[in-house]
Amino acid sequence: MYFGAISLVVNKYWFEAKNINCFKNGFRVIKNLTLQIDYSENAILIGPNGSGKSSLIEIINRNIYPLDTNESTLKIFNNEIINIWELRKRISTVNNDIKNRINPNLKVFDLILSGLYGRYCHISNQSKRDHEKVESLIEKMNISSLSERYFSYLSDGEKQISLIARALIKKPEILILDEPTTNLDYKSKYFVIDKINELSKLNTKILCVTHDISMISKIYDRVIMLKSGNIIADGNQKEVMNSSNLKKLYDINLEVIENKGFWVISRLSK
Repeated sequence: MYFGAISLVVNKYWFEAKNINCFKNGFRVIKNLTLQIDYSENAILIGPNGSGKSSLIEIINRNIYPLDTNESTLKIFNNEIINIWELRKRISTVNNDIKNRINPNLKVFDLILSGLYGRYCHISNQSKRDHEKVESLIEKMNISSLSERYFSYLSDGEKQISLIARALIKKPEILILDEPTTNLDYKSKYFVIDKINELSKLNTKILCVTHDISMISKIYDRVIMLKSGNIIADGNQKEVMNSSNLKKLYDINLEVIENKGFWVISRLSK
């Protein structure tokens, strides 16, 4: 199958889907989805487990494909015919499965550098330019204290940030974070959230996919709520974050309030 080169034509949206449906293992995981994501925005997609969040990431990364119909359209970087290798240069994804691929005796500096080569191991014949790129990113992310530590000795939060740094070393246009705070204790969780918030000073835009409402911070221009493969709410935080939408999303009575740039939820009585 031929995949054409990704167009460099200026377009407002890097992701455009119209009426797409997608099946996995005989189940429809995405249902008549219409969604556009702007180059200029950080977006956060929230939803319960099984809502289709991971399936949407797989569609973006071309791991699964929606049904091809006359009524549906899917464009990534303004192209329907997509060069997989060009796509991977422009989009980096961090998920929890990556941790299992890392040699535990690899230092964080070498882990980040390995991202330049698409590998997860120590790279021989490292160039001075490679080192300068890694050093610059480590400084921008303020993680110099992690640089010479072995991956296996890091906390779970430090491991997550190290993998995010690795994903950023090739300067992608879009960084996809798939459940970045899953299985983290409170200290690690807020360490990761704080570091992600600091990424706003870089040029890469973020699509964060999570079930964790506490991930929603000021850096996100847009909140998208996904349930059972359908978008049930979409807009800025003030428009979307309310008790009515959360009740629809999670099927439970919840109250949500904003507190110092974050959202706090509590359960209402039955």
